[in-house]
Amino acid sequence: MVELPVPPRPAVPSSATIQPRASRAGSADPGAAPAPPPTTLGGLRASGHVHRSVRTELRDNLLARMAAGESRFPGIVGFDDTVLPQVERALLAGHDIVFLGERGQGKTRLIRTLVGLLDEWSPVVAGCEINDHPYAPVCGRCRALHAELGDELPVVWRHRDDRFGEKLATPDTSVGDLIGDVDPVKVAEGRTLGDPETVHYGLVPRCNRGIFSVNELPDLAERIQVALLNVLEERDIQVRGYLLRLPMDILLVASANPEDYTNRGRIITPLKDRFGAEVRTHYPLRLDDELRLIRQEAVLAWEGSPLGAPALPDHLIEIVARFTRLVRDAPQVDQRSGVSARLAVAAAETVAASAVRRAALTGEDVPTARVVDLGSIVPAVRGKVEFEALEEGREDEILTHLLRRAIAETFRARLAGTDLAGLQKRFDADGPVETGDLVTAAELLRRVGPVPGLAGMLTKLGVDGAESPGLAAAALELAMEGLHLNRRLAKEELPGRTVYGG
Repeated sequence: MVELPVPPRPAVPSSATIQPRASRAGSADPGAAPAPPPTTLGGLRASGHVHRSVRTELRDNLLARMAAGESRFPGIVGFDDTVLPQVERALLAGHDIVFLGERGQGKTRLIRTLVGLLDEWSPVVAGCEINDHPYAPVCGRCRALHAELGDELPVVWRHRDDRFGEKLATPDTSVGDLIGDVDPVKVAEGRTLGDPETVHYGLVPRCNRGIFSVNELPDLAERIQVALLNVLEERDIQVRGYLLRLPMDILLVASANPEDYTNRGRIITPLKDRFGAEVRTHYPLRLDDELRLIRQEAVLAWEGSPLGAPALPDHLIEIVARFTRLVRDAPQVDQRSGVSARLAVAAAETVAASAVRRAALTGEDVPTARVVDLGSIVPAVRGKVEFEALEEGREDEILTHLLRRAIAETFRARLAGTDLAGLQKRFDADGPVETGDLVTAAELLRRVGPVPGLAGMLTKLGVDGAESPGLAAAALELAMEGLHLNRRLAKEELPGRTVYGG
């Protein structure tokens, strides 16, 4: 058994224990080096610090990681041979990037990993709202301070996580939110309109010398998108009627759903033209990538739980992955809206939660998910799937059918060639076995009793029955369900109960 999240391309374990997810990009790395002490412009020069633009930082750090064979985009699954090479080329070329893809394809996650390619600490003029570099201040305040203090200009350090900003584009987003506007408080203090000191800077200039992301860009009103044209080409901003043109050292990235071009809005043509690179994302192309994604992302807040973290056997994770892929390919599902990777994650978490519920109600020692818990998936994920209009009223029926197909495919993939005659003979000789949401693993194993060949079946699934009765019961339920789906064992489903061999 292993803890989640797992490193890229792991060896397949017998089960996974759901644990809290690792920290996300945008939050300080607990292993980060401490910030250098505050200094002055003279001290910075004496230290030998070299001023690099954001694009140069990203290029140089990316090349260094590539040469060292290190991960460049941690946590990104399934894009190694398709999307990530395009992103690397765009960063090496110094291009702004727009990511296009259906919902739940990891666009925002990928954008946030770009922060890790910045220098860990970067010097800024102390108190500057737009993070001016001490060697080349651009705002009026910092230029005045530089002229007054010279080499005594105070310098502080910003962590790379603080050099990333993002805005979810909404129809009510204004130019003032993104670029800036008049600050009435500063005007009330006695400054005159037109004085650059009366400007309240928006999100873009506050991310100067960093990365700024606009999520769902087509939702931004077209007249507001115009405000980003200068940022992408001339690399400066203009604020209202001020005689002010501030150069911006910034990488602008955006995300969009291709359907948004016609459904909710569009990216205006001049803005699309100014993005240096357009990168198309996709859902995992291979089953093993889908499995890695679920193992990495499925998480519940089990820390401190009196029952501990639930065990999720590998064959159940595979069923969830196959189910997700079948839903994506189903003709009854509206393919234009896509089927988010969040469906698979929510399904895995729901199955684990069903096991925890059973343990809480029955006193089972170790919560372990089994096939009987898979029925909880359908109502949990129904709202995540958009069906064709002709399928209205059949949503549960379609999802249940696809779930059975996923179980059957997993059964064939995992237990093909396994001799299950002993299990079938047990039903022929001793009659039906009842399982259900509240039947513990120990009770299920007692009801089934000794089964010839059971040890071989558990070995085929990579399960040690002596180590965990829960995993043994989970494997046994997969075998019983597989026999039923292959028309070799009868099954009767009742509310909260399932009878095999009845």
